[in-house]
Amino acid sequence: MIAIVDYGVGNLFSLKCSLAAIGHEAVVTGDKQKLERADRIILPGVGAFGDARAKLAASGLDKTVTELARAGKPLLGICLGMQMLFDRSYEFGEFDGLGLIPGVVLPIRDELDKAGLGLKIPHIGWNALDIVKDHKILRNTRQGEHMYFVHSFYAARCDADVVATTSYGVTLTAAVARDNVMGAQFHPEKSGEAGLRLLSAFAEM
Repeated sequence: MIAIVDYGVGNLFSLKCSLAAIGHEAVVTGDKQKLERADRIILPGVGAFGDARAKLAASGLDKTVTELARAGKPLLGICLGMQMLFDRSYEFGEFDGLGLIPGVVLPIRDELDKAGLGLKIPHIGWNALDIVKDHKILRNTRQGEHMYFVHSFYAARCDADVVATTSYGVTLTAAVARDNVMGAQFHPEKSGEAGLRLLSAFAEM
């Protein structure tokens, strides 16, 4: 059984429906005991890092998710949920992440400005994945497949754990993995068949 962490932030219903569509039971929960009983955990997230991180801490689920991940339970962070896996975010301030994967979260705008590019922020739309490292989370994903992104910040200083990138004028981290802890900057639940295949790979670990 897959547990989708409910801490007041994220596309919970669409994630649960996507998992049901590929034949996997999922429960949306903020209950520590249910998370402990789950075989796998998904940490979703949308909105601002600081607000989401505060809500996760207020629920006490930050400690639960971190402990279970460090004990070896498969964990998939999606979008903002992926960004919270890192050490720190510099999104409108400075905020501690969960520290499960070394790295930081920085503004895409800074990278675009350095490159002299006036592309719109947030980065919204379908972008191709460049798979740069083999990992079981990507075993059903083909090189160049398109996923749906919505974000203004990106994971940086995490090269050792990057398994896929995408290009939006500059190269951005698209997916990361460190042992049983994985993250997708894109939304697999909004990425059609390709996204469902990625969720299936996670569900079958």
